[in-house]
Amino acid sequence: MHGLYILISCFLILFGSKHTSGLEWSEGDILFQDGDCGDFCEAIRKVTVGYQGRDFSHNGILTNENGEWYVLEAISKGVSKTPLEDFLNRDMDVNGNPKIIVGRLKAKYRHLIQDALVHASSLEGKPYDAYFDLNNDAYYCSELIHLSLQKANEGIPVFQIYPMTFMDPDTMEPFDIWVTYFNKLGIDIPENEPGLNPGGMSTDPALTIIYDFTKR
Repeated sequence: MHGLYILISCFLILFGSKHTSGLEWSEGDILFQDGDCGDFCEAIRKVTVGYQGRDFSHNGILTNENGEWYVLEAISKGVSKTPLEDFLNRDMDVNGNPKIIVGRLKAKYRHLIQDALVHASSLEGKPYDAYFDLNNDAYYCSELIHLSLQKANEGIPVFQIYPMTFMDPDTMEPFDIWVTYFNKLGIDIPENEPGLNPGGMSTDPALTIIYDFTKR
């Protein structure tokens, strides 16, 4: 499923993390995470095929401030700037490796990164987009990255947008967890509304996957 589940001064710095081995981080790198968030993540995974068939339920974009690495991300408390090491430590596999792959924008888009990061940073503190609506002043994870790059690209999307689906492919009925979720919000399930998701973005032709922490 494609859907819900959104003057370059970049420089390369070797990050001395216990998790990295030869990876050179670059501003604008997009980190795709297989998060552990229960039934919500399972519903996302079931309808989303990510890079090499992997499951991803979250993503964020890398920035550097005063020599320190952070991930700009939209999480439940809103748009946040999280220390990279904290982001990496959030969800581990059985071998103690972060369940994360790293994507890097292709050369034709890299001139957009600095303006995109400025915009994403300006949104810090904005609420999480519980409605998955691309037109409000709230943001979910993929939406934050998508809209920041789109703004830097003079309104032209960098990532492809697809209709969202909240249907269980086995039953062709909405997942129970989404029925409950949207009932509590008092809105209809936004089936087929435009959106993005981490899995779909991980396969987008705008970027190249450069590192997989689970295969170090």
